[in-house]
Amino acid sequence: MSIKREIERLRAELPAGVKLLAVSKFHPVEALREAYDAGQRAFGESRPQELKAKQAVLPDDIEWHMIGHLQTNKVKYIAPYVHLIESLDSERLAEAIEKEAAKCDRTIDCLLEIHVTAEESKSGWDYARLKEFVQGGGFDAMPHIRLRGVMGMATFTDDETTVRGDFQRLKECFDELKKYFGAEFDTLSMGMSDDYPIAIEYGTTEVRIGSTIFGAREY
Repeated sequence: MSIKREIERLRAELPAGVKLLAVSKFHPVEALREAYDAGQRAFGESRPQELKAKQAVLPDDIEWHMIGHLQTNKVKYIAPYVHLIESLDSERLAEAIEKEAAKCDRTIDCLLEIHVTAEESKSGWDYARLKEFVQGGGFDAMPHIRLRGVMGMATFTDDETTVRGDFQRLKECFDELKKYFGAEFDTLSMGMSDDYPIAIEYGTTEVRIGSTIFGAREY
């Protein structure tokens, strides 16, 4: 398969205003370089050490997005250069990001990962708890975090009705939270290789595409 051809096809297919994030986790540097040469600049990784290793050898103008579950003790590996942490899923993680961002004298952009499925294996805030934290001013004491929007995953299922329900719920959460954070809260990241056309119907602004671009992962 041609990475360049898939990227060009996706770019042509995605509506204006929908960003393509190439999910490059577990794929070798050579594959990322091929995508880069095709004009792709935003890449999503799920392991801080892997992200750090790739960042060290690839061009400086790449936007690195952290999309996997992030342990608090691993924030330090990516805080100096990460473009967007999409998997902010707890108060403890927010506190760790704030601390490491302050050390780097940076403001780190983050998305709030919200759990909307019945699958316990998926991470993310319980929305009621998140809303309580937001309304209580929990982020007011974190000047080195800039909240840019919401990220989430739909249930892994062939039942399209369930997937639509999950995306609808994420869009509702995004719309409600936007009232607290204003114009900069502009990113709704949902939709992956199997379900991104449905996510587009529900207003996603970023799709996270891995296997369609790079093929099966090399674990």
